[in-house]
Amino acid sequence: MASESTKPTLRLRPSEQRSLLILGDLFVAALALLAGIYYWSVGDKWLQFSLEFFRLRVDNWFYLLPFAWMLLLVEIYDLHRAASWTRTVRAVLVAAMVAGVVYLLIYFAADEPGRINRRAVAVFIALVMVLTLLWRWVYIRLYTSQGNTRRVLAIGAGANGHTLAEIYKTLNPPPFNLVGFIDDDPDKIGKDIEGFRVWGSSDRLLRLIDEMNISELIVSITGEMQGETFQTLLDVQERGIDIIRMPTLYEELLGRVPIHHLESDWVIRSFVDEARSSSFFEIGKRILDIIGSIVGLIILLILLPFLAIAIFIDSGLPIFYRQERLGRGGRQFEIIKFRTMRQDAEKEGKPQMAGENDPRVTRVGNFMRVTRLDEIPQFWNVLSGEMSIVGPRAERAQWVATFQQEIPFYRARLLAKPGITGWAQVNYGYASTVEDTSVKLEYDLYYIKHRSIIMDLVIILNTVGTVLGRRGR
Repeated sequence: MASESTKPTLRLRPSEQRSLLILGDLFVAALALLAGIYYWSVGDKWLQFSLEFFRLRVDNWFYLLPFAWMLLLVEIYDLHRAASWTRTVRAVLVAAMVAGVVYLLIYFAADEPGRINRRAVAVFIALVMVLTLLWRWVYIRLYTSQGNTRRVLAIGAGANGHTLAEIYKTLNPPPFNLVGFIDDDPDKIGKDIEGFRVWGSSDRLLRLIDEMNISELIVSITGEMQGETFQTLLDVQERGIDIIRMPTLYEELLGRVPIHHLESDWVIRSFVDEARSSSFFEIGKRILDIIGSIVGLIILLILLPFLAIAIFIDSGLPIFYRQERLGRGGRQFEIIKFRTMRQDAEKEGKPQMAGENDPRVTRVGNFMRVTRLDEIPQFWNVLSGEMSIVGPRAERAQWVATFQQEIPFYRARLLAKPGITGWAQVNYGYASTVEDTSVKLEYDLYYIKHRSIIMDLVIILNTVGTVLGRRGR
């Protein structure tokens, strides 16, 4: 029997935390909607707040306001941002301002503005902002409280353990309390790993769990696990202590795959056994691509004259930029974009990686990059099936050949169609070094492993926020 002090605390996994955020936001938005309708009904002399009022006065679109509000909050469904009160307040205030501006535009453009009750919408926006802030404050307190009560011990103080400690120190607020390590290497016992003590070997594990009130274990062993350690972990699990592998925790905390801390058969296990996309996903993704590319090409036709003139005046011809890239399975195709660099960007014909504040970028090209307007012609590649709206960035064959020699699992990114936007693009900046490229690969592989229509929609909404905020990369 586990002692009372070692009973595991309630641990919400990232997917459960995200579900809690969604349900909480939906609940408070529904309350705000109900309050708005009630305030609206008070001024109605005949129906008041009744079922008839809902049936005769309230248009169907009004019930979509809670979902529209949640779409505006998409940025803070990222758990790291959701754990920050400063980021939460900023996101909620921006969402309220955007909602107000959109409402005013719709109100003045409507044929019958009287159908859009100003008081009801105003009450909804004001109340949903206050209730969301209140609910998110409660969530952050719960999140922080859960982190304080989760006492975690890591098994293995090698390379994986070092990485775990480095990551932990970057998290604010911390999702758990890392109390230290155990390791069977006698040279490590008693020493500190990034400020966290190695308390002893695995034969002390059960005693340390009791003494330190440990609720969870992280297996961060580098190399093979000893038989005695494995047996001890089985004994620990019988006590009800949660056990999680370091690579799994890495994915949960960072939304990336730890490519430098994986076994050689990881690609087989992850992408053959776990991440095979279903036919329903492929069909749904293709439908989303077709609809999105048609909308994108309509936008292209509208903007083309203005952007073409701007590019021509700024740096001459050509307007478009074509280049061979690798698609799914390594198949080559020609990508098309608006030209954002000088014509002599690669004078000697040697490929050069683009970087932030790249001097080769023209003035108009810089504007198009931060607003992502240079990407719009790629919707033609999406419509033709060579690309998808969401996926890893399409890369040149020369860079793929180079990076797969230097970065483990690099070619695995070719398991999916390249995308106009992607998980790596919305989470990381330009990759101008091998180290940067490694980080972006970790995001790409996380997307390929966990891809879904919902994840695609989240990435698209995040991209829209990036474009509106002129934070393009």
